Amino acid sequence: MHWTPAAEVAREIAAGWTREGGPGGAIVIFDRDDLRAEACGGLASLELGLPFQAATAVRYASISKHFLCSLLLTGAPIGIADMLGDHLPLSSALAGIPVGRALDMTAGLPDTMEMLWQLGISPTTSLSRDQLLEFATSFDATNFVPGSEISYSNTGYRLVQAALEAKGIDYRAALHERCFRPLGLGITLPEDETDPVPNLAGGYWKSGRGWLRGRYGLHISASGGLAGSALDLMAWCQALLTGAGPAEGLLARLGAHRALNDGTVTGYGLGLARSPVPGMIAIGHGGSLPGFKNHFLLAPEHGAGVVVLSNREDTDAHGIAMRVMAALGGATLPEPAAGALPAGRFIADEGPFWMEQAAGVVTYLGGAETVYPAEAGVQGHSVHLPVVLHGVPGGIAGKIGHAPRTFRPVAPGLTADPAWAGLWEHEGYGARFTVAVTDGAATLTAGVGPQRETVALVPMSSSLALAERGGGGPWRQRLCLEFTGDSVRLVTNRARVLRFRRS
Repeated sequence: MHWTPAAEVAREIAAGWTREGGPGGAIVIFDRDDLRAEACGGLASLELGLPFQAATAVRYASISKHFLCSLLLTGAPIGIADMLGDHLPLSSALAGIPVGRALDMTAGLPDTMEMLWQLGISPTTSLSRDQLLEFATSFDATNFVPGSEISYSNTGYRLVQAALEAKGIDYRAALHERCFRPLGLGITLPEDETDPVPNLAGGYWKSGRGWLRGRYGLHISASGGLAGSALDLMAWCQALLTGAGPAEGLLARLGAHRALNDGTVTGYGLGLARSPVPGMIAIGHGGSLPGFKNHFLLAPEHGAGVVVLSNREDTDAHGIAMRVMAALGGATLPEPAAGALPAGRFIADEGPFWMEQAAGVVTYLGGAETVYPAEAGVQGHSVHLPVVLHGVPGGIAGKIGHAPRTFRPVAPGLTADPAWAGLWEHEGYGARFTVAVTDGAATLTAGVGPQRETVALVPMSSSLALAERGGGGPWRQRLCLEFTGDSVRLVTNRARVLRFRRS
């Protein structure tokens, strides 16, 4: 391992945070037993002017996922091979999903936050554990046939946590006793952003008027609730690398290959994912909440790892972790494939599937991934939104989420179909929106009172339109509407099941 070059990469990044004078983060590089390098920069609190340190806590967000899986693999009364319906009252569409698929992103479970957002409830809205569980257990369809593709969803983790708690297990206490207390870790599980967390950094995003605090109103579940420092996470990662104490035998089981129904290996395990660092197997996970971007990677065969925690929305934590790990291995990462695919917006030959390509960034159903040169075309570095594409006459073809797709360019000069106009309602959730079409231009109006909002609908075909709306913070939702007679389906990558009817 090339410790000095890796440390130089980390220090250069941290120094840039400090020079800017805004929020920052911590990067720690370690082996099985020791902290080998530490680089911190920027501020943990813009309000108080406190520097970011390796002991500063952040919200780990989805890094939390593998801790739930760890409990299931070490004696919890729910098995990976069990069905969700064995432990929770669910619709027939969800009851027959194996717990393992609910956790490895291949179940097709609609993401709870995305579903709420499609209904007009932004991620900044305060919603309790019970409200969110009632909503998540109401889903009566999946995004795709379970096991046929992969798409990131937090819903499975919320459901499995609820199933544990229905058996009388206090999830927070169980994590503390099983994982944190034996190693002396200061990791905590706050209920939501109102719970005090010792030494917690503020999370920030840069708006047109400067840095603002990020907000996330939803109850934070096992899918992304933990908070702690870089040093805490490093200590846990060292236990994973050595198999010490509560982490004995866990890393290989959490990071083991899992597969789709047809045998395709996905690269996403049980809360841990593989990243294509040249010359090594790198296993880890990232996490994102408004104002926090984090990632960790482990190289088990080398006994090395890196943790990247940041309290600024613009941090590419996965990219930083991969750069540091590549430097550790004496390698460099490829540059993005900026001109390998035609640029523009495209739609699939069938279904509500669309993508954009611009300067080496592929956006698919609203989710963006940078792509890199591959043997025949391009591929991404993410395993929960895997992208393998190549140019074909008249378009782009390949696989996204391991599902084969062929895309053709959106035709120029499209106008909205007057048949889109009207009042559209979802009776089950009491939601509604209005589409107006005037001289070929369409708008969508949703919400009530001061939350009422009108956005443009951009036609992509005679039946597809694209809308973009905010959520009261840094995140934007790009929503596809698929019109079919007196029905319209709302589609994002993580939620594809909501159908509204013409009123």
